Amino acid sequence: MRAYVAPTGCTQVDELRIVQLTDPEPGPGQVVVRIRAASINYRDQAVVAGRYLGGSVSRDTIPLSDGAGEIEAVGAGVTQFKPADRVAATFFQAPPNGSPFGSPASLGWPLDGVMAERVLLYEDGVVPIPVQLSFEEAACLPCAGVTAWNALVRAGKPIVAGDTVLVLGTGGVSILALQFAKAAGARVIATSSSDAKLERVKELGAEAVINYTRTPAWEGEVLKLTGGRGVDCVVEVGGLGTLNRSMQCVGSGGKVVLMGVLTGMTGDVNPYILIGKNASLHGIFVGDRAMFLEMNDAIAAGGIKPLVDRVFPFEELVVALRYQAAGQFIGKVVVRV
Repeated sequence: MRAYVAPTGCTQVDELRIVQLTDPEPGPGQVVVRIRAASINYRDQAVVAGRYLGGSVSRDTIPLSDGAGEIEAVGAGVTQFKPADRVAATFFQAPPNGSPFGSPASLGWPLDGVMAERVLLYEDGVVPIPVQLSFEEAACLPCAGVTAWNALVRAGKPIVAGDTVLVLGTGGVSILALQFAKAAGARVIATSSSDAKLERVKELGAEAVINYTRTPAWEGEVLKLTGGRGVDCVVEVGGLGTLNRSMQCVGSGGKVVLMGVLTGMTGDVNPYILIGKNASLHGIFVGDRAMFLEMNDAIAAGGIKPLVDRVFPFEELVVALRYQAAGQFIGKVVVRV
């Protein structure tokens, strides 16, 4: 089978190469998934560039964490799936060369990822795809979708109808959070540096938008838009560069949910902003399989479809990574396998 590999010590996308690997065979409790589509996250860029957590990859590694496809083969004892079932891989997996009860790790690093024609996983490492979704749409969900769902529904007080949610930017997590918030009956305020992107998010249901280039003190605009009350939830993908402003935006009893580092991991933070509001700050790292299943039920019931900006062929992974890194997309960038 064909697969991409980020070689040991990889520091740039140009080092990625296509290799031929032996097709995997399922052991007890395992499934082989024929990957049909994979989506790109900011984390994948950091892994390939050698900037993720501990630095560059220490062995040849198949990149990307988010993939969808169909079951091609099942091992002894598998009861949840059969060949031809349409599935998506969960972000966290028991390492396939170890016990199904081993400590889970994330796809794309330290585990091999999904940028291969076939991947070997334990059956608890996949979930069924909602029937209305294509493989390309389903591939948007494992990291960005579950993160957005966790932020709105599982972290702290769940968002309910009538609440106001602030989403920063127009990447995968933010757009899916907008879609989930609208499905829940919440009001959404969105930020971006692009007027064209802001027009698009208004089409998706955002009631108010802010261009943060023209309005650098955007926290003041958020307070104006909420009559001084503040929002019930901030989906904080920026990191320490935007966190103080986000905490100023949150209202009484609200929450700031931090899951991104787009503005960096250093900076001055004043958490005392939250005290007088009885507000909370939650750090989250994606979510578990139960959240994925819960989210998929909501997607199926609400007819939600992830926004796919552009789909690239397998042979153009490097082009797709460069396109995503340029930041001109909205929603998700996907590679068809």
